[in-house]
Amino acid sequence: MHVTYEDGTEAVQGVSLDVKEGEFFGFLGPNGAGKTTTIKTLVTLLYPTQGAVHINGYDTKTDPQAVRESIGYMAQETSIDFELTPRENLRVACRIYGVPKAQREERIEELLDLVDLQDVADKRAETFSGGMQKRLDTATVLVHRPPVVFLDEPTTGLDPEARLRVWNYFEKINEQGTTVFLTTQYLEEANELCDRLAILQDGQITHTGTPAALKSAVGTETVTLSLDKPTDETQRRALEAVRRLNALDAARIETTADGLVIDADNARAATSDLFTELAAADTAVDDFEIRSPTLDDVFLTVTGDDAVDEQRETAESTSSEVAQ
Repeated sequence: MHVTYEDGTEAVQGVSLDVKEGEFFGFLGPNGAGKTTTIKTLVTLLYPTQGAVHINGYDTKTDPQAVRESIGYMAQETSIDFELTPRENLRVACRIYGVPKAQREERIEELLDLVDLQDVADKRAETFSGGMQKRLDTATVLVHRPPVVFLDEPTTGLDPEARLRVWNYFEKINEQGTTVFLTTQYLEEANELCDRLAILQDGQITHTGTPAALKSAVGTETVTLSLDKPTDETQRRALEAVRRLNALDAARIETTADGLVIDADNARAATSDLFTELAAADTAVDDFEIRSPTLDDVFLTVTGDDAVDEQRETAESTSSEVAQ
């Protein structure tokens, strides 16, 4: 799929995705990478200039109405009517999406329960916190029970507590069989929720895989050891013990002021053997820490320092804009 704007800008270049039924799929990338253009193309707000998009078996160009009827789309900006109550917002959504009249009231009650808004179902949404408004927005895109839901940075601007509560509702609908396509600027969100991830940079997908696979592909595990008595002699014995350990595939071993730092692909798996070898060398360990690669490391490797810093700054600044 290619998307080229009228001014000649290639916003998306050869993006190819295959999202499985029932999957929770994450779409990551630095600002300006083309994430929003991609998701707008998937939900028929834009059309590809080359290639084709099929959602639920429908072509977005030749049968856009069928696509729209079979998906839910939650944009970055909340789309609810703030002058209406949650119940009224859901009734409007039911009419828009053609939910049969006989099913509407039961459907509304189910959704109010899902997003935990029964107690305030008849209060105007303008009085709600940002987190409550996001939860109501989630409910409105689910009224027609779409098999696929697209979420475009849905938790931007929420504080950590509100974000966790919204995550819970996304997990619930996914557990009920809904396929979820999520774009997010929060790497922890992608790591927690997504079965698979794709990373977009400069309009092209550079990496696709499970969070665990992506993390293991770009970095090693790091063990930091603090020795009980960090003298030159104990450090020498510890260093020799680590070098003798065949079970540890160490890529780097360095001494520190009070111990060692070891990088190895299998550091966690070899921990028991490592401590056995150190004990045999009469070297006591006061403290230790094992750090596995994170999605931050993946992002750093793929997009560079500036993109990671920008991602963090954007997430932090928007978190303070909407209170729970």
